[in-house]
Amino acid sequence: MHVFIPGGAGYVGSLLVPTLLNAGYEVTVYDLFLYGEDVFNDIKDHPKLTLVKGDIRDLDHMEEALNGCKAALHLACISNDPSFELDPTLGKSINLDPFEPFVQMAKRKGVERFIYASSSSVYGVKDVPNVTEDMELTPLTDYSKFKAACEEILFKYQDENFTCCVLRPATVCGYAPRQRLDVVVNILTNLAFNTGKIKVMGGEQLRPNIEIRDMVRAYLHVLEMPAEKIQGEIFNVGYHNHSVRELGEIVQKTVGKTKAVDIETVPTDDNRSYHVSSQKIADKLGFTPNYTIEDAVTGLVEAFSEDKLPNSLEDKRYFNIKTMQAVNLK
Repeated sequence: MHVFIPGGAGYVGSLLVPTLLNAGYEVTVYDLFLYGEDVFNDIKDHPKLTLVKGDIRDLDHMEEALNGCKAALHLACISNDPSFELDPTLGKSINLDPFEPFVQMAKRKGVERFIYASSSSVYGVKDVPNVTEDMELTPLTDYSKFKAACEEILFKYQDENFTCCVLRPATVCGYAPRQRLDVVVNILTNLAFNTGKIKVMGGEQLRPNIEIRDMVRAYLHVLEMPAEKIQGEIFNVGYHNHSVRELGEIVQKTVGKTKAVDIETVPTDDNRSYHVSSQKIADKLGFTPNYTIEDAVTGLVEAFSEDKLPNSLEDKRYFNIKTMQAVNLK
């Protein structure tokens, strides 16, 4: 199968693309490469890989790049609330406005399977022990509102020849070729390794996370499922819902194998707490995570130790909001 991946040069895509190639897929990546054009240097000459530099708002360019593709895995967006809120108009022009035209185009061009990367943030804050896929969505920000809107748009177009599926990932963590260091586990590990000090904001709030290798496994798993198993389905994808305090302690203990780490707990106004259930994808598709938060931290520690992430406290390429400010995309 030939897979088209808008946003394929981002954090998850940077690990997903080589995994798909290793599994025998043909892959076309369509991306602005804002975080560097070297992300696929190790595999850029792979005979089954096509890299296209382009903006998802340029629909004619996308249509040309889509030729021959039978699956679309839509990762492209301005990711996370702070980056989105830098320029809400820009965010809408990327995260929402081109989505329906692209779905229509993909269906017209013969794409048979469309997988959309949504977000567990679409649930908002729920005062229940387990947040499941059938619950009402109460997104709190434009970023999450547009994620929810795109889910609804996609399912309008499903039919027997066009299989549509949505994944709602927890917060992804761990090491990848295009690294992010602005999500909670990665932030704490970066600070622990490079400063020996971390701060935990609050403590008892639950935060769902997933190791990036498991997120990649989930996309591959859904691509390989029979159409009837995923048609019209939404799946949460996460690991255990650790508290913020537990995440800090895991980082302290794991990094602490090589250097001392002090941990400080400070009050926070952000008491959001949510436990996202990933039971449905286990029951229906047989997918369960293989990697722990400790594995994510260990992978990052190895990357820091091997100098794979130079200047990790300052370099803007590791931080979405700093990069968005620097490139001034319009």
